[in-house]
Amino acid sequence: MAIDSSSPDPRDLLPTDRPIQLLDVDGTLTEDPRWPIDLGDDQLVELYRLMVMARQIDAQAITLQRQGQLGVYASLRGQEAAQIGSAFALAPQDWVFPSYREMGVALVRGVDPADLLHVFRGTWLGAHDPAKHRFALITISIATQALHAAGFAMGAKLDGSDACAVAYMGDGATSEGDAHEAFNFASVFDAPCVFFVQNNQYAISVPVTRQTKAPTIAHKAIGYGMPGYRCDGNDVLGTYAVMRKALRHARDGNGPVLVEAVTYRMEAHTTADDPTRYRDDAELERWRARDPLSRFERFLRGRGVVDDDVAQTVDQVAKAEAQSVRAAIYDAPHGDPLELFSYVYAEPTQQLRDQRALLQDELSGQDA
Repeated sequence: MAIDSSSPDPRDLLPTDRPIQLLDVDGTLTEDPRWPIDLGDDQLVELYRLMVMARQIDAQAITLQRQGQLGVYASLRGQEAAQIGSAFALAPQDWVFPSYREMGVALVRGVDPADLLHVFRGTWLGAHDPAKHRFALITISIATQALHAAGFAMGAKLDGSDACAVAYMGDGATSEGDAHEAFNFASVFDAPCVFFVQNNQYAISVPVTRQTKAPTIAHKAIGYGMPGYRCDGNDVLGTYAVMRKALRHARDGNGPVLVEAVTYRMEAHTTADDPTRYRDDAELERWRARDPLSRFERFLRGRGVVDDDVAQTVDQVAKAEAQSVRAAIYDAPHGDPLELFSYVYAEPTQQLRDQRALLQDELSGQDA
């Protein structure tokens, strides 16, 4: 049987043995011409500001949930470099299709963090404008956003657009059928799409070793004929460089890329989870030593672009923003539950009319 000469050489699709890392845990930069950064000092400080902001708002969101102001919340602590480094590489026209943990990505795209937290409070289904920020509504169901991204990317290609779609997901999402379908469709149709997998070591309580027998998450890409990249997801510069290359590959018409950012979820899966039931303190401490924020700050101080005054100013601004988010969420009024049915179809189906009537009857009974 003849081999299709148009198919890529499998060796070109395999990820590196070790994740791409430019900043080591001590904050020492080792530049690699294969993974250029090309960021000025102002951009480096902006990355730092966004990471600090994400951490402060994340801590405030956990507090709000503990005080009964949010129904639930999924922390990103420990994943700031993976999210902000990757999002910083995006072009303005690119679209993000997030899961429920992408507060850091949202900040890079200019989304008001309070708008995302309204979803966790239940005051609205999504308060930000997806078209304005090129940031779709957050997705609670696992891996469905991968299909949304693949479909958008296929449409962008048909339109002749130079926009890429990026689906953010966790390692557990790669075990879902929706992820398989998205990977396959995007690859077959050479869609300009990047599947960015944050391997934070656990799908709720199930470790990644129970998720797959593949050597790594990135190795899964070869089965779909797309390249797999691995980066140290706690290295903001390494993540940025890898994402930059992945986006260029997709934007140049070469099809999708699967990126695995190796990181760690420092908090619980959500505020409804108890991580002490499935991981020990020693593991947590090992990863705490690889903290992405302190690593990057050490690098910036060594470079001379951040000192105590800059760090204090950034911290104060972030705390003020977190307080602003708190003020926007605390005791925020709930909307009309019947609005749930208002924006589904231009002309509601009979089934929706029936469901709306049932809810209206139930609400009327509560008011009686």
